[in-house]
Amino acid sequence: MDSFVQQSKLLGTLPVVFNVANLPKPAEGEPALISVSDVTTMFHEFGHALHGMFAATVYPSLSGTSVPRDFVEFPSQFNEHWATYPAVFDHYAKHYKTGAPMPAELAAKIKKAHDFNQGYALTEILAAAELDMQWHTLPMSAGLEVPDAFEKAALEKKHLLVSYVPPRYRSSYFSHIWGGGYAAGYYAYLWSEMLDDDAFQWFVDHGGLTRANGDRFRAMVLSRGNTEDLAKMYAAWLGTAPDIKPMLKYRGLEGAGGSE
Repeated sequence: MDSFVQQSKLLGTLPVVFNVANLPKPAEGEPALISVSDVTTMFHEFGHALHGMFAATVYPSLSGTSVPRDFVEFPSQFNEHWATYPAVFDHYAKHYKTGAPMPAELAAKIKKAHDFNQGYALTEILAAAELDMQWHTLPMSAGLEVPDAFEKAALEKKHLLVSYVPPRYRSSYFSHIWGGGYAAGYYAYLWSEMLDDDAFQWFVDHGGLTRANGDRFRAMVLSRGNTEDLAKMYAAWLGTAPDIKPMLKYRGLEGAGGSE
């Protein structure tokens, strides 16, 4: 997602927003079918688009997605939930030849596949986020580091040196550490996930996908950009501080446990 024109009351401009998708080209004469992952990505990027399109701020520098890194992924990740929300899913998940809706059994398998291996997935992204943060909290006096040795020490320090769950990225190709605006901010994906799961649970608890709920979210969150303290903005909309329990629920880890 990006913008050709930023919304601004000061400049009198309306937002011009676009999404670009990288989808596989079908064979000649074949339909353009996409994967579940691609569908989720489309919903994700359209969440960013909504953040830009619903902006209603004075200054363009504070408009839409011009928010800190650990909040910008919240509206997009929140929007992913609607990809499998029954009223939305049933609207588009139809057989391309017959138009028949996806059988409930197949839809249930998609949900089950999402929950598979979430313990591994959560551990590897935690390790990557901590590795990123450890690089950026080195003191100026630290001098040169040997990447492999530093990684091992950094993960040991945070109790994340798990041989069978390595970090998602190694320092030598972990571009988020060094560029692209994510330096010391890779944790933002997990932080935003907690916010987006908690936000979706609020919708579920308050009647789901209704016009009133959408208008409230648009007015109190999406339209505000970076014009106020985002933690206070979120709490004002939610009515309380964020809670991690919905994140564990939607990762399929709620009540997960075991014995040695």
